Amino acid sequence: MVVPIVIGCILAAVAAVCAWGAWENTAVRLDRVVVEDADLPAAFHGFTLLHLSDLHNARFGKGQKKLLDLIASAAPDAVVVTGDLIDKRRPGMAHALELLSQAVNIAPVYYVTGNHEAVSREYPALRRRLAALGVHLLNDRTQTLRRGRDRLVLAGLEDPMFTAGQDAARNAAVAEERLRALLTDKAAYTVLLSHRPELFGVYCAAGVRLALCGHAHGGQFRLPWGQGIVAPNQGLFPKYTQGLYVKEGGKMVVSRGLGNSSVPIRLNNRPQAVAVTLKKMT
Repeated sequence: MVVPIVIGCILAAVAAVCAWGAWENTAVRLDRVVVEDADLPAAFHGFTLLHLSDLHNARFGKGQKKLLDLIASAAPDAVVVTGDLIDKRRPGMAHALELLSQAVNIAPVYYVTGNHEAVSREYPALRRRLAALGVHLLNDRTQTLRRGRDRLVLAGLEDPMFTAGQDAARNAAVAEERLRALLTDKAAYTVLLSHRPELFGVYCAAGVRLALCGHAHGGQFRLPWGQGIVAPNQGLFPKYTQGLYVKEGGKMVVSRGLGNSSVPIRLNNRPQAVAVTLKKMT
């Protein structure tokens, strides 16, 4: 009698975990992060960036309604997308275009690539379609936002995998080189859009005040106390998986992302959109 009971308990536990994961993978939520900085230009106090990452062409409700409703509820001044709109393993971009074709009506949308775009044959077509929608493509480009005499620079870093492939050391060197060329206005308050959180130290050294990143998928499986299990380019028990991180000279907000790729399920790790509100410390 004991063995069947044990087996039944194990099967019930597995079924419960699968059911929880199936629900959680589509239960997108809006999380809010406040970033305070004494050097923020005064006119940008209260400026909100709605941060999306790692969609992997996933869908959240008919017409992306669940996700679009969350975006609209944050009343953002800009929507920023930090890579992996599409997935190298599953061809298709319809859901990604469905989302951004409507997001541009909520706020200006700014986009940089991730590692999946770097190896997808569909990326050239995606790039053309996004440009036609009015999405600002910030791959190794900057855009200056102005409020009166104050200005904030949005900078975008093309994913280094376009150049360096899987070589982690070369990825860091590529990022350093590109940021030197990109961030020529040292007096400007710069917000960087980049896919990769593992390069946080590189961003701070380059003078970036705030980096917005994804890529880590929240550590994929999160332990009850919040530790992620594994992340690309960070390995086991990764350091940067979600929320606000602070180093001397800069800050970084990492999104848990929206979709999945090689691992098709996440646990204790709901997909998220992140409303990042900038506040000037007094």
